[in-house]
Amino acid sequence: MPACMIGIAAPQAMVTDGRVVMSDPDFEARRKAVQEYVKPDDPLSWDVAWKKGVTPWDDGIVEPSLMEVIEESGIPFPREGKALVPGCGAGYEAFWLAKRGLKATGMDISETAIEAANRERNKYPQEIIDNSQFLEVNFFDIKDISDEERYDLAIDHRQVFFVAIPPSLRNDWGRQMAAFVKPGGYLINIIFPIVPPVEGGPPYTVRPDHYDGPLGENFEKIYDEVPTKSSPTHEGKERVQVWRRK
Repeated sequence: MPACMIGIAAPQAMVTDGRVVMSDPDFEARRKAVQEYVKPDDPLSWDVAWKKGVTPWDDGIVEPSLMEVIEESGIPFPREGKALVPGCGAGYEAFWLAKRGLKATGMDISETAIEAANRERNKYPQEIIDNSQFLEVNFFDIKDISDEERYDLAIDHRQVFFVAIPPSLRNDWGRQMAAFVKPGGYLINIIFPIVPPVEGGPPYTVRPDHYDGPLGENFEKIYDEVPTKSSPTHEGKERVQVWRRK
């Protein structure tokens, strides 16, 4: 539906890293559609959005910016061990990591999302099936994580986790990531959408420095770049960070 028919204002500009980035009327329409079903005080409402088919974050691909940082940054990301993808949705990133040799675990609070991930899982060769699993769970509810349960790599991706939770939970997010990632392990943040500030969410306003407080005590930031490869809907609106667990 044209933007003018749904009451969306004309694009506005902002400056980030010396570049002018325009707000995206189509993105604003998608954001409003999500907010119709997802309520900040009810994490289980994410399942309502999945059931209604309002999942604009699910574009059916692994984000090119994630593949770029893992394959081209020169950072020695693990090729074996365990990987975690919280807010995994239909599991594309988990399958890609499993294909690279990692034991990948996807977590999502939505029953419908986990069902979608398991349907996708059944389409893959046995090696990928063996290297992937999906858990219907609230990331924040997992406690007393043992050393054996910790991960070599974790991914915070798209617009479905850090930017999807109320900002009041971001410090809790950082502490939980520290609990999940083993010393020397890596956390990759795909920071999106970097657009003009907005009221409320999800997704909530996000900037690269918003990660410094939640992660700075337990992680060291070793990479912070604008990707050269982005999906069409992410171009000019994302940044990639890598943090190493102390």
